[in-house]
Amino acid sequence: MEKLSVLWHTTGLYQIAPGQAFMILVCLMLIYLAISKGFEPLLLIPIGFGGILANLPVAGMAEVGGLLRLIYDVGIPTSVFPLLIFMGVGAMTDFGPMLANPRTLLLGAAAQVGIFGTLLGALVLTAWGVPGFEFTMREAASIAIIGGADGPTSIFVTSKLAPDLLGPIAVAAYSYMALVPLIQPPIMRALTTEKERAIVMTQLRPVSKTEKIVFPLVLLLLISLLLPDAAPLVGMFCFGNLMRECGVVERLADTSRNALINIVTIGLGLAVGSKLSSDSFLQLKTLGILVLGMVAFCVGTAGGVLMAKLMNLVSKHPINPLIGSAGVSAVPMAARVSNRVGLEANPQNFLLMHAMGPNVAGVIGSAVAAGILLTFVS
Repeated sequence: MEKLSVLWHTTGLYQIAPGQAFMILVCLMLIYLAISKGFEPLLLIPIGFGGILANLPVAGMAEVGGLLRLIYDVGIPTSVFPLLIFMGVGAMTDFGPMLANPRTLLLGAAAQVGIFGTLLGALVLTAWGVPGFEFTMREAASIAIIGGADGPTSIFVTSKLAPDLLGPIAVAAYSYMALVPLIQPPIMRALTTEKERAIVMTQLRPVSKTEKIVFPLVLLLLISLLLPDAAPLVGMFCFGNLMRECGVVERLADTSRNALINIVTIGLGLAVGSKLSSDSFLQLKTLGILVLGMVAFCVGTAGGVLMAKLMNLVSKHPINPLIGSAGVSAVPMAARVSNRVGLEANPQNFLLMHAMGPNVAGVIGSAVAAGILLTFVS
């Protein structure tokens, strides 16, 4: 009987803490949303499963020497995982719509207002001493980058500025990306009229292969020379895109946008999940992160729409303001949402390709914003 008692005391069932049990339920909910609702399943399933492993008592999966800790140490502090994902995203990206309508760069830039506005807001709330909103400058910058709706960039910045907040920030970033179809349409409708939503844009001009090859090289040199801290993100993004467009390394481009990005996504998800332990996640500060992340995302969406309306005041060729919401870099989901809302106002108005311009510009904008934050906050 004594041996049975000793054995029982060594089990996870006996040693599990209420916080660990709660976090396991949270992670199971993430997996449910990914499977049942289709919310970012490629990331939420490994994140959720990694979180379950991290909260298993006694197992020590996320502790020094544990499997999750080994995966984390390989890919997050070194920034290898987010950078390889950026390379894969570059290999999937077509700059054609943006090059055909360079004005959309302004929409992608305007959508980053959510990042810097939230940074200032977080610092103001901290100065006021609002409970749950007590952040250092580095933490506030890491939270603000959620407004770019770019998961790899959020992880890249947070791993350098506030690694202790990686779990809640990553979950917030990917959750809000998954909720783009629910979050953005009400904002888009509130800021536009029926007539504006029905605007038909002119057909995009063809973009030559030479333009597509030269652009990532120019982009890399321009941004990296001005903002060296943005060079890793922009560099891998441009490298992936160059492999796609040059036409002579299709095998490498195919590997980058398929096999490699899938492998890295698994590692990234498990690494982020390892930071969902009850000790680090169940804090009042986590609620503040979720609230500020939502504000950043909503303000970014509004910023893109309002910039499009402003541009229409001086533009000969009208811009449908709905494509401004795609300035957040949730590619290609935000562009699809712009197209769907546009079709509601005018069933003959197809905005997808037009919206891909600011959508791709948003990826560049979030990388630039990350470089600015790393330069001035580090």
